Amino acid sequence: MQGDGTDTYHLVGIILRFLTRSREGGPDYSLVEALVSPGGGPPLNRHPADDEGFYVLDGRMRFTIGERSFEAGPGAFVPIPVGEVHTFTNVGTTPARMLILNVPGRLHDRFFSQAGDPMPSGTTTFPKNVAPPDVPRLLELGRQNGIEFLLPGH
Repeated sequence: MQGDGTDTYHLVGIILRFLTRSREGGPDYSLVEALVSPGGGPPLNRHPADDEGFYVLDGRMRFTIGERSFEAGPGAFVPIPVGEVHTFTNVGTTPARMLILNVPGRLHDRFFSQAGDPMPSGTTTFPKNVAPPDVPRLLELGRQNGIEFLLPGH
């Protein structure tokens, strides 16, 4: 857990719950359970310092990796090559659930906990009346943590 006392955050239509965090002297990976709202997902991004993989537990996801887009359902594992541009979107009508593995994971640990809104530990209900994301803040936190977001006009 971070200093805010939670393992759960909300960010861009995704509830992220840390199952384990990467840390010095501890595991060299982070594992996050993600509950993705219908239509939810991050903007295109890339990060040269973390390997990333997604394991779909429930729902239907559309992944874009480089120039390739495809759908994946329960049981699919989607690895992201280091530094490759990628994103995902829940294309279903109900929340989807995935595990997100990052190795070594420190940059994702910091970014998710800095950029996400802290939620009570274990929350599975999406917040109501969420303000639009503060895009300049997210871009800067991404930059500080080695995650580049590729947004039109930025």
